[in-house]
Amino acid sequence: MIKTAVSIIAGTLLGIIGARFLFVGSWLSLVPWGIVGLAIGYWGDRRAALTNGAAYGFMLAFAFMVAGYAGTASLLSRLPFFALLGLFGAICGFILGWLGFLLKTGIHKLTSKGAG
Repeated sequence: MIKTAVSIIAGTLLGIIGARFLFVGSWLSLVPWGIVGLAIGYWGDRRAALTNGAAYGFMLAFAFMVAGYAGTASLLSRLPFFALLGLFGAICGFILGWLGFLLKTGIHKLTSKGAG
C-alpha cells in the first residue's frame, strides 16, 4: 500500500513539474518519467511492479494534462478526456514497471550466477 501511494504521489508530482516547470514542451521530460517508471518496477515484486507502474503512469498523464490545461472550456468538462489519456499513461506505466521488474530479475540472475 505504501509503494502504491508513493507511485501515485511520484506520478502526480512529475506530471505537474513536467507541465509547468521542467522541460516544458520538450521530449526531455520523458527521460525522468521513464527512469522513475523503471525504478517503480525495480522496487517491488512482479505484481506490485505492474500495478504500481500503472498507477504511476495514470497519475502522471492525468496530472500532466490537468496542470498544463489552458483552454477556454471549463477544466471539469475536460476531465473525462484527460482520464482517457490517463489510461494510455497507465499502459505506458505498466510497461515501464514490467521492464523495471525484468531489469531487477535479470541483474539478480547475473549476480547469483557470478557468485557460485
